[in-house]
Amino acid sequence: MGNLPYKAVNLGNWLVTEGWMEPSLFDGIVNKDLLDGTQVQFKSTKLQKFLVAENGGGTDVFANRDAASGWETFKLWRVSDSSFNFRVFNKQFIRLDGTNKLVATSNSPSNPETFQIIRNSDDPSKIRIQASNGLFLQAQSETVVSADFQGSTNWEDGDPSVFHMTIVKGSTLQGEYQITNGYGPLRAPQVMQDHWNTYITEEDFRFMSENGLTAVRIPVGWWIAHDPNPPKPFVGGSLAALDNAFTWAQNHGMKVIVDLHAVQGSQNGNEHSGTRDGYIEWGESYIPDTVAVIEFLAKRYGNHPSLGGIELMNEPTLGPNLDSLRKYYQQAYDAVRKYSETAYVILANPMDHDSKALLSFAGRFNRVVIDVHYYNLFSDQFNNMNVQQHIDFIYNQRASDLSSIRTIDGPLNFVGEWTAALSLQGATKEDYQRFAKAQLDVYSSASFGWAYWAYKCQYDHWSLKKMIENGYIKLKQ
Repeated sequence: MGNLPYKAVNLGNWLVTEGWMEPSLFDGIVNKDLLDGTQVQFKSTKLQKFLVAENGGGTDVFANRDAASGWETFKLWRVSDSSFNFRVFNKQFIRLDGTNKLVATSNSPSNPETFQIIRNSDDPSKIRIQASNGLFLQAQSETVVSADFQGSTNWEDGDPSVFHMTIVKGSTLQGEYQITNGYGPLRAPQVMQDHWNTYITEEDFRFMSENGLTAVRIPVGWWIAHDPNPPKPFVGGSLAALDNAFTWAQNHGMKVIVDLHAVQGSQNGNEHSGTRDGYIEWGESYIPDTVAVIEFLAKRYGNHPSLGGIELMNEPTLGPNLDSLRKYYQQAYDAVRKYSETAYVILANPMDHDSKALLSFAGRFNRVVIDVHYYNLFSDQFNNMNVQQHIDFIYNQRASDLSSIRTIDGPLNFVGEWTAALSLQGATKEDYQRFAKAQLDVYSSASFGWAYWAYKCQYDHWSLKKMIENGYIKLKQ
């Protein structure tokens, strides 16, 4: 299975797209600021009040709030370039009742739950909303919002059919679902195929191998098991790209870690989980389908000489009850073992639990790895640290945490994601070099190895390729 520990890199944004890494992927989408999951708020210009799904859903929609919070915020489900469903706080959808009043009582969207957002060409935040009956929404009063306005060419404030739309800052999702549904079924297949053909090539594997990397961790989505005709809006083609990666890895003496990064229902609500709108819905009912994806991957690659391991799920964030996760890991492990007795099976530690959460559970298995992710980011504790404090944190806390999941006879440990990026103003090249070296010093002690996030990215310090080319990181002695 190769020489451990691996010096690996994540091929992020290749087979599971993340728009923050390469935002140009979204440039051709009409209304690209209104993708699936984007959170919006609507304020009546007549009443100067926000629309609200009373009680978070299950009853009427009013226009009586002076400020907007959860009940006044709607998540978009994109139907076309300008047509959407509006999902409310408690997950119902807005629809028209029998009198054309607006209610939030539907559990699944269809035509009555579909609305067109018509934007003012001079001020796109000023909108009208056309319902499925062809008429426009109007806020007649604070307690009556209806779809019975014939329309107008007047965009002045005070018109009952004119609303100000606020896109909640930081709410936009830019994942695989958003890009494929954003382009639609006619354009998305070619956009994605062009991306897969050019973003990572065999030349990249040559570069990685020549610079001391021994493995790649490749994020994949659950829909890869349904290739070439996955459920919409996903498009076929990612399986052929993964096949190519195995061939290129073999050609250049590298291993492939297949990482199920996005599971059906979403295990963490993040855009890289394939979510449509950010809700975490994976649970016990999804276990059979998710196990089937792992079995598909194990059957296809279990005996491939370049397989380094199969990761059963990336970054689960499932709350205090781990029973469903353990049940899934047991069944998925068994699925891998049907096709390979030697392939490493990687269990991602739940992100909302201590690193030792799976340690005793994993001890029952053979050739199993616990994956932890370390970022000196995404938490207030890092906001005021200087470079030396970041480095000290690596040598002390990170080293201690990693050693806590290192055992003699039990599972191996793996730092499946880390980066030299810092949210620190004014850091010098030497600062980044020292910070990267500290992490390499500590994470090299992981018995399965480490994997940098990511190989290629528009942001220099997130991109291992740029870090190597520019002399920030040197791996090959």
